[in-house]
Amino acid sequence: MAGLPSQITEKAITDFDPPKKPKKNKYAMACAILASMTSVLLGYDFGVISGAAIFIKKQFKLSDVKIEILVGTLSIYCLVGSAAAGLTSDWIGRRYTIVVAGVIFFVGALLMGLATNYAFLMVGRFVAGVGVGYALMIAPVYTAELSPASIRGFLTSFPEVFINGGILLGYVSNYAFSKLPDHLGWRFMLGIGAIPSVFLTLVVLAMPESPRWLVMQGRLGDAKQVLDKTSDTPEEAQLRLMDIKEAAGIPEDCNDDIVKVQKKNHREGVWRELFLHPTPTVRHILICGVGIHFFQAASGIGAVVLYSPRIFEKTGITSSNDLLLATIAVGSVKTIFILVATFLLDKVGRRPLLLSSVGGMILSLLTLAMGLSVIDHSTKKLNWAVGLCITSVMAYVATFSIGMGPVTWVYSSEIFPLRLRAQGTSAGVAVNTVVSGVISTTFLSLYKAISIGGAFFLFAAIATVAWLFFFTCYPETQGRTLEDMEGLFGHFIKWRQVLKEQKKQENKTTSGNNGQIQLGTKG
Repeated sequence: MAGLPSQITEKAITDFDPPKKPKKNKYAMACAILASMTSVLLGYDFGVISGAAIFIKKQFKLSDVKIEILVGTLSIYCLVGSAAAGLTSDWIGRRYTIVVAGVIFFVGALLMGLATNYAFLMVGRFVAGVGVGYALMIAPVYTAELSPASIRGFLTSFPEVFINGGILLGYVSNYAFSKLPDHLGWRFMLGIGAIPSVFLTLVVLAMPESPRWLVMQGRLGDAKQVLDKTSDTPEEAQLRLMDIKEAAGIPEDCNDDIVKVQKKNHREGVWRELFLHPTPTVRHILICGVGIHFFQAASGIGAVVLYSPRIFEKTGITSSNDLLLATIAVGSVKTIFILVATFLLDKVGRRPLLLSSVGGMILSLLTLAMGLSVIDHSTKKLNWAVGLCITSVMAYVATFSIGMGPVTWVYSSEIFPLRLRAQGTSAGVAVNTVVSGVISTTFLSLYKAISIGGAFFLFAAIATVAWLFFFTCYPETQGRTLEDMEGLFGHFIKWRQVLKEQKKQENKTTSGNNGQIQLGTKG
């Protein structure tokens, strides 16, 4: 560079510096937080019933079977809400569907708090479950559709963060209201959930609508405004709009604010394309989207969250106060590790987190099963076994929350193409709620039949199958745009080979320019 002015030299050198990463989009982040807060309702209802059931059983003199039904059927009721949410979100939009979720849960919480008998309580449980099902399906869909690719994993994990926060609030509510008379304590535990639903319903009205839903309605002008606010750069906003227009069948050169979108018998066509005549790509996406939900529920998390007082009771802890304090510890660990996971999703990637998480769950479940089996067959209290079981429960919820918990919602909400996203996601949520409901309503009977240690050995076996399934069939989706996902799927176990070919092609495009390697690019 001799003989050149220093100013020119410095400019030439800085031109080769890698581009600076854009700052996180604060507007998109705020919208994701507000939408995801709806998931607090689900977490609270799951967490609070575990402690409330202790006092409800005493007041109404209920059998274990009735307690199973009361505690576990929320997941079944969620199925109604999540199925309806898929249709509602396409009809009135993602945002107003979140409002519907809050209103329904508000009514359910009041009914449960005012219940005078078991039947009345079950009616309230059903209504609340429908509201929870709405929230469970719509929050991750809305967040994924609003988020820029650079932080989509971070933002789409928020629903799981707030579910865990809700579970912790439920456990704290159990402990706080357990000081009241037994016939009042559980009513406050259940009824107090109506308060946050009012706040959430009002706040959601200040949020924008999903840009993808706006495009599907032909409202390109409104969609462009939302994308300008929720993208990292104007160029990204333009690219996202072009991708969504292509997916919706709108010509690229069409830039009118309002356009007519061809309605292709949408709902019937979607279900036909998903289940009756799927392409290899859609079939692979569907198996992955539904499969990850199945294994999340089948690996026993519902049993641990809903019956943690019963599990700790089997280890030898008998005081109600100590049982509720132990569940608060579980909720705290779960919440801390889900917060850690949100910062890792877009740095480490979905696949490494998922595989390491499930591996940790397998080890924790095996240790818990062995500890419980030793306690079951011992005639005296073994302090080391009690400590081992408590540590194993904490390790299980920690490893679940670091990967399996958030990755399930992030992965399933981002892999489906636009035309199939609402129904595809609701199908995954439906499987999750059914499996979770079956486990929750049969756990007490299951451990009486095969022992509590045997139940957790079973969950460990299921988690092992899950790890093999994820390792074999699940490609990494980190950093991909939502409209670019389909290229990763359709090859099942051969997806690695296809991904290598894609990377080779990308490297040829970016590294070669008339046979010269460009400085500052990745070769």
